[in-house]
Amino acid sequence: MQKFVGTGVALVTPFTPESEVDEIALRKIVRFQIENGIDYLVVLGTTAESATLTSEEKERVKQIVIDENNGELPLVLGVGGNSTQQVVDQLQNDNLTGFDALLSVSPFYNKPTQEGIYQHFKQVAQATKMPIILYNVPGRTASNMLPHTVARLASDFENIIGIKEAAGDLVQAMQLIDNCPKDFLVISGDDMITLPMVLAGGAGVISVIGEGFPEDFSRMVALGLDRKVDEAYELHYKLAPAIDMIFEEGNPAGIKVVFQKLGLSTAVVRLPLVEASANLKYRIHEFMDSLANA
Repeated sequence: MQKFVGTGVALVTPFTPESEVDEIALRKIVRFQIENGIDYLVVLGTTAESATLTSEEKERVKQIVIDENNGELPLVLGVGGNSTQQVVDQLQNDNLTGFDALLSVSPFYNKPTQEGIYQHFKQVAQATKMPIILYNVPGRTASNMLPHTVARLASDFENIIGIKEAAGDLVQAMQLIDNCPKDFLVISGDDMITLPMVLAGGAGVISVIGEGFPEDFSRMVALGLDRKVDEAYELHYKLAPAIDMIFEEGNPAGIKVVFQKLGLSTAVVRLPLVEASANLKYRIHEFMDSLANA
């Protein structure tokens, strides 16, 4: 699945000042990715604030992205939850036309055992023929999908093609790369350790910072995949301050400030998230001005 090697981005859902889905802004953001080197788009992931979108809004977001993308980049759809049966029902009943793969998060809140995680994804994999990218993010799910569980799933189900690994643990990422089948995609879900993961044998990233700085970040990943280490790290350290800042007050509050500064959307998020503070907005704007003037 070479189409998912490189830089994918987890798209935000932009809102109007009245907190409605902003179609014009979403189209601008999709176009911004296409024109600046991003390899694929992830729709309705955590960064999209999908937990606060209605079913109707989710369908609208999907159709807007499909329409604006117009077949230019591969599309990945976020489909996951903490009820296995609900995820299976969604896969069997929703219209998945236009998407090339699914991103499915490990069940959250329930805190399943490793066997429970395996059985969950067994049901998910058997419910669809579409390629599935697992998503491990213990900071949100309260359970860590361990490398031996991932390797077992990768070996047992041919449509489980990769994992977005966001445990923030480079050793665990290396264990995944070492223990999973050679064609299995280990994709970084942590922007700050993307380059070390790529250099260790990872397939790239599904990024947040990448959608705000797509040209530099996708170039960094490409250089890493080409083993041009010094050039890649130059870009890493160039963007590292921004990576820290955009997650300082939660995601996607920070990255939406970047889009506000770029004139692509507002910085509005939905409760229980709140907009970035004035101080954080100032520092992000200052950093972007320094890049522009460098």
